[in-house]
Amino acid sequence: MNARPCSLKRCPLVVGYARVSRTDQTLALQRDALKAAGCRRVFSDHGVSGSATQRRGLDAVLAYLKQGDTLVVWKLDRLGRSLFHLVQIISELGEREINFRSLSDPIDTASPGGRFVLHIMAALAEFERSLIRERTCAGLAAAKRRGRKLGRRRSLNVDQIDRARRLIRDGGSRGDVARRLGVARSTLYLALLREES
Repeated sequence: MNARPCSLKRCPLVVGYARVSRTDQTLALQRDALKAAGCRRVFSDHGVSGSATQRRGLDAVLAYLKQGDTLVVWKLDRLGRSLFHLVQIISELGEREINFRSLSDPIDTASPGGRFVLHIMAALAEFERSLIRERTCAGLAAAKRRGRKLGRRRSLNVDQIDRARRLIRDGGSRGDVARRLGVARSTLYLALLREES
């Protein structure tokens, strides 16, 4: 039996993604390199920082890619906002059976060497997260020892809660009292509960 032709089922595509952080930068260099690498379509984000959690171009290319496709970037730092985020995206592509290639870095997940580099990056990303977690815990412990209160500052202080109680006792509704104090009704409700416990 002959294999079904690509016209009936979409052939695997090589798709590019480009990004520049500032609006005064141009995507031309990346686009040219991606086209030369065989990308039939290039998605992009212009003037968007790599640390941005929402990137329309990236979201669009990730939704567009199908099993068997290859995502190509000019450099690794164009894709992820951190090493962990980068490894997460590439791993998710792998789970969807989508290859990944960086033109400037030794990563092509279609090859054993590229997959090996990805595994090393994943180990480094996990190590980095562990260090950050340890430093955060050590910093919190040190702050507690110095007597510093941790957590978010309360929206209402003790005097404001006492005032709220008086206003409610005098017939004011919780909604009205919350508005007078400039907080949400739920914030007032929680503050009153906390003081009662």
